[in-house]
Amino acid sequence: MSVSRKDTIPLGTIRYRGLFDWSGLYYHISDWFKRYRFWLQEEMYKHKVPTPYGAEQELEWYGTSDVSNWVRFRIFVHFHLWDMTEIEVVKDGKKKLLTNARIEIQIWGELTFDWQDKFSKNRFTRALRDLYLGYIWRRETSSVYGDMIYYRMLNLHAHIKKYLDMQTKYH
Repeated sequence: MSVSRKDTIPLGTIRYRGLFDWSGLYYHISDWFKRYRFWLQEEMYKHKVPTPYGAEQELEWYGTSDVSNWVRFRIFVHFHLWDMTEIEVVKDGKKKLLTNARIEIQIWGELTFDWQDKFSKNRFTRALRDLYLGYIWRRETSSVYGDMIYYRMLNLHAHIKKYLDMQTKYH
């Protein structure tokens, strides 16, 4: 019996409709990944032909962080924007280009053990890995590293909501 080396940790979805700074949101999320030492990659970028209501965009990012030689975190962020139109707004005497759209941001994570495939060489080492993951190290897989990636994703979720002004400023 083989023990799974990957655990998927779902977090949630952010839905927003209205004016926001798309380039600023793009920058702040990528800055969050850099700050927490994730290697950010853009896996997908789709821009559909604009309709009279506006354009549609779909993006998928993932950030990878090698916690140790044994554990790897990967956080996925999927953006879907509908009815995108650019609006020029005057704020504090300066012109600024904002985006009016509906946006949905999904966040989920993946926890990978033995990501370097050191214990996948033959049947004996795979059996040792399964024994280690399934019985000896079971508590650390779920409680320690599972909590670490979950709270990192929760921090990213709160960071996005704070930027979109969807949270209160005070407790």
